[in-house]
Amino acid sequence: MDSVKKSSGQDNLAFDMQEQVNYQLETKADKTSQSSCVAEEDRNKPTYCVTDVPPWYLCIFLAVQHYLTAFGGIITIPLILSEGLCLQHDTLTQSLLINTLFFVSGLCTILQVTFGVRLPILQGGTFALVTPAMAVLSLPEWKCPAWTQNASLVNTSSPDFIEEWQSRMRTLQGSIMVASVLQILVGFSGLIGFLMRFIGPLTIAPTVSLIGLALYDSAGVKAGSHWGISAFTTGLIILFSQYLQLIPIPVPSCSKTKKRKNSKFYIFQTMPILLGIAVSWLFCYLLTIFDVLPADSTQYGHLARTDVKSNVVSKAPWFTLPYPGKWGIPTVNLAAVVGILAGIICSMAESVGDYHACARLSGAPPPPKHAISRGIGVEGIGSLLAGAFGTGNGTTSFSENVAALGITRVGSRTVILLSGFLMILMGLVGKIGAIFTTIPTPVIGGMFLIMFGVISAAGISNLQFTDMNSSRNIFVFGFSIFSALVIPNWIMKNPGVLETGVKEVDQVLHVLFTTHMFIGGFLGFFLDNTIPGTKRERGLLTWNTGHPEDSGNALASDKVYSLPFGITSYLQSQSWVRYIPFCPQSDHKSEDDIQSQGTEQMTRV
Repeated sequence: MDSVKKSSGQDNLAFDMQEQVNYQLETKADKTSQSSCVAEEDRNKPTYCVTDVPPWYLCIFLAVQHYLTAFGGIITIPLILSEGLCLQHDTLTQSLLINTLFFVSGLCTILQVTFGVRLPILQGGTFALVTPAMAVLSLPEWKCPAWTQNASLVNTSSPDFIEEWQSRMRTLQGSIMVASVLQILVGFSGLIGFLMRFIGPLTIAPTVSLIGLALYDSAGVKAGSHWGISAFTTGLIILFSQYLQLIPIPVPSCSKTKKRKNSKFYIFQTMPILLGIAVSWLFCYLLTIFDVLPADSTQYGHLARTDVKSNVVSKAPWFTLPYPGKWGIPTVNLAAVVGILAGIICSMAESVGDYHACARLSGAPPPPKHAISRGIGVEGIGSLLAGAFGTGNGTTSFSENVAALGITRVGSRTVILLSGFLMILMGLVGKIGAIFTTIPTPVIGGMFLIMFGVISAAGISNLQFTDMNSSRNIFVFGFSIFSALVIPNWIMKNPGVLETGVKEVDQVLHVLFTTHMFIGGFLGFFLDNTIPGTKRERGLLTWNTGHPEDSGNALASDKVYSLPFGITSYLQSQSWVRYIPFCPQSDHKSEDDIQSQGTEQMTRV
């Protein structure tokens, strides 16, 4: 039996080696045929890649666009949590929570772009932690008293009311801080890099796709508040990003010879989302001042008015300073920690998929293991800060802004860095941030139709590395993505089926089995690694070849993923760095070293 196993193992090894050789030969043969497709590929390349720096005025506009893209998702999280925190009738505190989340998101974005994964990826609140947070706040001991549901009985300045909501917030703070330690350890220990050996396109594809597909209900609710305005917003973004993208706008300028000339500015290609929101926002404002839209909150189309949330602007302070412990000393609840841990696991799986999607859309090589480790570790630090500052949430890579990279074709991390500073500013100046709350709900819904659709397509695009003529791959992807849509929907309609009698276990099971990305990613991971299939069939040959460690794209990888301020050069001169999994390591010799070694060999001969 041992000899049979040994011979079969040798046959499998020989088959894999032959498959690798055949793949390399076919790759070389395809290079000549690919030369005719260069022009087509150039059309899909980003206008500005990761290390490019657009003009300063363009950076400002693009940073504002990313801020507006993330605004809808970030502002939604505090509004949802306010129900569990008994803050339905305290709009001023809701505004402060929004400012705090923006401040922390901006701070974490700067950390991520500078010292984390170093891709142009925005950091923001995560919906993966909203579900466990609301599950904890719905426990009998944390249910809001009846008097907090009545606006006439709520005195927002009374000590009883303040203690009522701050005690809940402090529990969320401490639980998020404890749970975030796991993410920090998984990231900086390099464990996430080890797991990447088993994560291929058939794991990433359903995980990323379900980020967008799972939000269809939220997009439908917002767009359904006024389908006419939503369709108008969607149509404008499609018009600008797809049909008018190659049409330049002449911009007058002066040359060094003081002669007037016109420069070409592709405004529709670089700012379609911002233009679509601005035009739709203005259109809603005109319909509001002329009373075309109904003023009665019970009538259809009322949420399209720009004065629905005008009271937030008048109540918000001009200046607010978020700081750790603003709501008191955080406390820890075991049930909350266990539930939030499940959400953090889902957030990490989502972020790994976002890194790959962001790299592809921004023209960067696939992220190496050390960059992914740093990215997950920095996200853990971000969740720790978010808990300490009192946002009631953590931070993660924002999928909406990854989709914006694919539409605008601007993948410069300088723009995202500026977006981080802009979010910090919005977190400090309360009234400026409150102004954006007047963006009508259907305008946000129309934008979501574009954003979430592009995210889903970006996830499915990972299947290009696999053999989709294989019935095995079709089964793995189809079963994973469909089950991830069916199971959470059924459990939400039948909430009592997961009751085991242990509250902590019930919360974990509820979070896991109602999170689309977790189910799809887990099924894809399990089936892809257990169902027999060749590496080429699974897409691992192309997938692994795309990683800098295994390809000749090391120089581009070093330029993108190395640490700034000369940190990488210093670390690579230390011998102990090889034992640190999140530090960039250079195993490639420089061109001068290769030439000098060649000269020495020639001299010896």
